[in-house]
This record gives sequence, structure tokens and C-alpha cells, in this order.
Amino acid sequence: MTTITERPAAHAAKDAAEPDDAITLRRRTIDKILTGFGVVATVAFLVAGILLLWGSNFSADYVRDELSSQNITFPTEEELRAEGRDDLVEFAGQDVTTGAHAEAYASYIDGHLEGIAGGKTYSQIDDRGAAAAVEEAIEAGAPQAEIDELQATADELAAQRNTLFKGETLRGLLLSAYAWSTVGDIAGYAAYGAFAAAALMAVLVVLGFVHLRRHHAST
Repeated sequence: MTTITERPAAHAAKDAAEPDDAITLRRRTIDKILTGFGVVATVAFLVAGILLLWGSNFSADYVRDELSSQNITFPTEEELRAEGRDDLVEFAGQDVTTGAHAEAYASYIDGHLEGIAGGKTYSQIDDRGAAAAVEEAIEAGAPQAEIDELQATADELAAQRNTLFKGETLRGLLLSAYAWSTVGDIAGYAAYGAFAAAALMAVLVVLGFVHLRRHHAST
């Protein structure tokens, strides 16, 4: 009877010990997986930060080089104030080399374009129709005074359309430069965020390795 009662007690003690070992093993495995994930995340954030920073620097250099090649300079402070552009005084006399400069000068151009044809764009000016009216007047044998008047109107519209086309094209290029500059700035901020995340994950990985080492030592 004594033997019968001792064997189940031994088996019970063994069974009671096995779940603890199983739990310890699973916990250790989970810790290793989480630490490994932390290593991968750290590398991923670091690579992303490097690429984003490269993109930011590339954008800034590209915008600066392209704008500098245009040799555009803001008017003097007196000229800007005389035109009622007090909002651009801070850029007076400066070369257009940054995205902020490009946006400001695009606004300066837009102010001039609005006064050329009553706010119309180059695509809204019917200079071809005016030229056709001159041809029709000539073919109809209209008086020379009428033809000259029609020709003057056609020339004026053609000049307005040409000026607006050039101005709107330059304005569009400047706004494109501003857009790329903004994208570069955002990439730069994102790069710093990625580096911060990489640093945080690196700290967590170190703590994970410390935890694993202590856990192994204790078991």
C-alpha cells in the first residue's frame, strides 16, 4: 500500500513540473522572436531614413540648381512697394534659388499677368479670330482705316497672348519647383522620424538581448 501511494505522488510532482518547463520554453521562444523582429525593424527604419534623407537632399540640390540657372532676381524693395507688393518685400533683391523663392516669384508674375488682358489666360485670347477678321476685311475691299484698326487689334491680342503664354509657362515651372521643394522637405522630416524610430527600436533590441541573457542565466 505504501508503494502505491508514493508512485502517484512522484508522477504528480513530475507532471506539475512539466507545465512550468513548457511555459518557460514558450516564453523564451517568444522573446527571441520579438527581439529578432526588433532587429529587422531597426534595419528597415535605418534604411528608410537613409533613402528619405537622400531624396530630400537630391530634391533640394535639384531645385537650387534649376532655379539658379534661370538667373531670376526679385525687384528692389522700392519697386515692390511701388507695385503694391508689400507681401514680397522680404525677398527684395534676392536671387530665386529655393522653393519659397519660387512660390513668391510665381505670385509676383501672377500679379502682372492679371493686368495684361483683364484676367484672361492666353488660351482665352482669340488672336487667330482677330487675324482672320483682318483677312476678311482685305478680301472684302474694306477701307484702309478699318483694316488698319483691325490689324492693330490683332497685333495687340497676339502680343498679349504671347506674353501670357511665356508668363504662365514660367509661373508653372516655378510652382513645380516649389512643389518638388515641398516634397523634399517632407521627405527630410520623414527621414528624421525614421531615424528616431530606428534608435528607439535599437534600444528595445538591446533590452531584449539583456532580458534573454538574464533569462538564460536564471534557467
